[in-house]
Amino acid sequence: MTDVTIDTARPPERAARQVADFKPSLILGEHSLCPGCGEPVALRVLLEVLQELDIVQRTIGVVGHGCYGSFVRIMDVDVLQCLHGRAPSCATGIKRVRPGVAVFTLQGDGDMANEGLQEVLHAAARGENITCVMLNNGVFGDTGGQQTATTVLGQRTKTSIDGRDPEAHGYPIPVADLVAGLRGVGYVARGAVSTAGSVLQTKRMLRRAFETQLAGGGFSLVEILTMCPTGWFVPTAEGPTYQQGTMEQTYRLGELVAG
Repeated sequence: MTDVTIDTARPPERAARQVADFKPSLILGEHSLCPGCGEPVALRVLLEVLQELDIVQRTIGVVGHGCYGSFVRIMDVDVLQCLHGRAPSCATGIKRVRPGVAVFTLQGDGDMANEGLQEVLHAAARGENITCVMLNNGVFGDTGGQQTATTVLGQRTKTSIDGRDPEAHGYPIPVADLVAGLRGVGYVARGAVSTAGSVLQTKRMLRRAFETQLAGGGFSLVEILTMCPTGWFVPTAEGPTYQQGTMEQTYRLGELVAG
């Protein structure tokens, strides 16, 4: 190997040129979510997986209600929006009518755990061949940052100003762990977007979830821990660190069911 020294004292002889867009072509515009939100990062890796698997033209998404609901305006994928919490049931109907397409749901923790926990549990128990994605930040971000079923102990929200107290509010519900204990599931994992490494691992999880569905392996779920500094009362830049010290201490990252 020959050592090469790059002279940075003057401009390079060959002009730089753009060889690829910064964002995936499936993202059609800018999102309108708060600075520091982790949900746009999760959307990006989800769309990248669809492109890399070359299934965009035969994919249908079902979006729940939450901040991420605005993504339907900027994602170039066939999607529909259903009643609060009912995405797994809607996805079930689509998959049974169109078994040849890849079907996924995109839901927040308020949508999946508070409003529709029964929907995802029954879909998993039936072994429906769909992929569900839960964006978990522990708050109802779209309505002001209230506590959800996944808010961790001690976490401050608009309705738990002093932190979640188990005696007053009960304990958080680990959705991925509940689903992993059911027969009929083919793949269950929990990722995060708080670091570059966790983003890469989450992308791999999403890919494995869709590969499970494409192979007819049954129900798959990827829970993604996402930052919400606005709802957490923390400065924007501290969102990833706060998540690592709170939510990621309660919800272990990794694959829970791997086929």
